[in-house]
Amino acid sequence: MRKEIWLGTVLLAASAAAYSTAGFFTRLIHVDAMTMLFWRGIFAGLFLAGMVMWRERGHVAKSVRAIGRDGLLIALCSALATVCFLNAFRLSSVADVMVIDATMPFLTAGIAWLLIGEREDRITLLATLAAVVGVAVMAGPAIASGRLLGNLLALGMALLMSVVLVLIRRNPGVSMLPAVGLSAFLCALIVLPYARPFAVDRVEMLELFLFGTTQFGMGLLLLARGTPLVSATRGALIGTLQTPLATLWVWLAFAETPAVATLAGGAIVLAAVVGDIALPRRKEHVIT
Repeated sequence: MRKEIWLGTVLLAASAAAYSTAGFFTRLIHVDAMTMLFWRGIFAGLFLAGMVMWRERGHVAKSVRAIGRDGLLIALCSALATVCFLNAFRLSSVADVMVIDATMPFLTAGIAWLLIGEREDRITLLATLAAVVGVAVMAGPAIASGRLLGNLLALGMALLMSVVLVLIRRNPGVSMLPAVGLSAFLCALIVLPYARPFAVDRVEMLELFLFGTTQFGMGLLLLARGTPLVSATRGALIGTLQTPLATLWVWLAFAETPAVATLAGGAIVLAAVVGDIALPRRKEHVIT
């Protein structure tokens, strides 16, 4: 496996680890959801803006212009995906949303083939199927309790994030950090009418700062850096690590012992991702 593919894999695994701490922070911070999302978006956007200024050093405007229409579409799709994700949890079961989210690699494979001609190999597709099975095992019997509108929103979220991954992959020579930073600010703007930004104390503000920078900001940063280096479908597959890791952090921090099915499903997801990375290929992914 080429060096850049290994680097992309490591960056995306780290991105999944960062994203997976969302459950930990939402348990830790005792403010309403909209206020939490507002400050998370603001702090993540500022963090990413700082990264762009540090990396570009005097060429910030040029880097922003370089993202083009694809970058603006990435920002819009990423922000809308966050809104869909939030409302999906409100209108459907967590289990249904988890399983639908785990199908994102299949959606990404189809979109990647249509937009950039990227054909995925059988190993990654089989690993993706195994990951979906693992998430379904984790969700267990709760899957049947979902509602149609919430499930449609979850599907919309998966489709939007699939588009984000493919568009980043389509522009491997362009840094999309400005685009993902813009998406964070857009998230804050969308929830602002429903938030209470100044109804937080100093301790909560510090917690929100950590949430925005280490979970959302770092997750977006690593996603933007790692996605161009691997196939879009593999990137989405690695992202499924969020589900078992989220359970692990809550278990360690709040002593919430997971069910046997959760542990078994998480092991299947982990094995699927590791298998996809470790198994040899005759050739690497190419964009035709």
